[in-house]
Amino acid sequence: MKLEKLVGDRFKERPADCVIDSHALMVKGGYIKYVANGIYSSFLPLKRITRKIEQILREEMDKVDGQEVQFPVVMPASIWEESGRYESIGDELLRFTDRNGAKMVLGMTHEEAAVQLVREYAQSYTKYPFMIYQIQTKFRDEARPRAGLIRVREFTMKDAYSFHTSQEDLEQYYQRVHKAYERIFERAGIPEVVSVASDSGMMGGSLSHEFMLLTPIGEDSIVLCDDCGYKANMEAAENISDIPRAAESAELEKVHTPNIHTIEDICEFFGDKTNNSCKAVVYQKNSDDSYVVVFIRGDLEINETKLVNYLGDQIHAAVITEECGLNAGYIGPVGLHINAPHVVLYDKSLEGRNNLSCGANEEEYHFKGLDMERDVKDAEYHDFAKVYEGGICPKCGKKTVRISKGIEVGNIFQLGTKYTKSMKMTYVDKDGERQTPIMGCYGIGVGRLAAAVCEAHHDEYGPIWPKEIAPWQVHLCAVRPDNEEVKAFADDLYEKMQNAGIEVIYDDRTVSAGIMFADADLLGIPLRVIVSPRNMKQGIVEVTSRDKTLKEQVPVENVFEEIQKYL
Repeated sequence: MKLEKLVGDRFKERPADCVIDSHALMVKGGYIKYVANGIYSSFLPLKRITRKIEQILREEMDKVDGQEVQFPVVMPASIWEESGRYESIGDELLRFTDRNGAKMVLGMTHEEAAVQLVREYAQSYTKYPFMIYQIQTKFRDEARPRAGLIRVREFTMKDAYSFHTSQEDLEQYYQRVHKAYERIFERAGIPEVVSVASDSGMMGGSLSHEFMLLTPIGEDSIVLCDDCGYKANMEAAENISDIPRAAESAELEKVHTPNIHTIEDICEFFGDKTNNSCKAVVYQKNSDDSYVVVFIRGDLEINETKLVNYLGDQIHAAVITEECGLNAGYIGPVGLHINAPHVVLYDKSLEGRNNLSCGANEEEYHFKGLDMERDVKDAEYHDFAKVYEGGICPKCGKKTVRISKGIEVGNIFQLGTKYTKSMKMTYVDKDGERQTPIMGCYGIGVGRLAAAVCEAHHDEYGPIWPKEIAPWQVHLCAVRPDNEEVKAFADDLYEKMQNAGIEVIYDDRTVSAGIMFADADLLGIPLRVIVSPRNMKQGIVEVTSRDKTLKEQVPVENVFEEIQKYL
């Protein structure tokens, strides 16, 4: 490939709207072009990168007995109605009506399509187990696309679906795919990706893992323990409280607290710590606007994903009106009266606690001396809190939790029978009985993986692509191609590499060395070969690596062999 023919501009300035490095470098380097919010076109360098990633995905999925299929991007709403997700998923699912008045959706995921494809085929236990996968365009109408290819609306994804006749068989296969994912990320150049336990979310199922690239620009919070190796997504990590019950309980006392509304202010008023208080956080369900009041320890935050999973309904911050009976700023568990449909929940951090402060459900009054066992006898406790830095590790019990940011580059789920049961997929077992097959699901975003590799491996000048997925293997620079000796040698070397099957991009433009090398940095090719008049006079060619671990002056007669050796 001649660089002068490469479509797409490269430029020096950082785009103002690019908040992370991988986004900026892909725009600067001529990899992507903005089309609409969360939608990009790809130029050839990125296309070559994603093509190689897709090949790695195919090879690793084939190794675990996967069969490649292809589902449609556009699907009838009817199969999503079968699973129940047509109504349960929010605005992320793009719904439309075709010219015949039929309800349709753009696929954001393909569990329904997978079941629809194989439910007539797999009606006997002899057909199991099996796995099908695709690499396909998807559309998820994200509310806040960001960070270039890290969070987009239209994307290409490898998604796989396995079908089993027992939970044991699913678990064994799940581990095989887990190891395949580790190989995929290692081959793609980011072996530092970690697997963390995660929340299954809208996918459903009993067990799931996310594969996270730990980086400060990540949008997911990861809970880690360096002592025992515990790793979990914030939504899946249990918060553990170890504050003991006081030996003696104080009397419950109502105190006049004028102009005090916040937990911090009331604790300062009482001269106590926020972890000795009980606060109320109020939401409303999206489905019917009924109120959800969650009582939690004053220094903790609600993990809304945990709450949504418990309720089975989406939520939003409550609008507290006079008619509802709640007294904002003074809500407490004792004497609580709500004149509207509602549910009251209690976080585990309050279980067994006493001598707490809380609202008294009356303007300008709080209680002190709250004893949960004595004063709120009917409370049931569940985990609704976010884990925090320095908290207790759910695995080893030490106060060693740390929070890191990460980019999710893949996920795997044990779906169970969520889709097969709702879509009435069955098979006849060896005893002639009808059974429901069990599913697993395994996804990797192709463009997001490319962006994550760029985020992990770059410098201030451009990406440093691992050679396994780099758009080309060698970047040949002919400095001063108007020099006959330079031009002749570089042309000959270019032809030799092409004939040997080496992927090479050749820059023989009549531009300055500075422009030539700046473009080479932005393309991030692993090996750079520099032919120049000065080098020719010395009978050498300069061979350098993009990651700066290699810089050699190679005799011209040996340069082709050295390139092959390096690759």
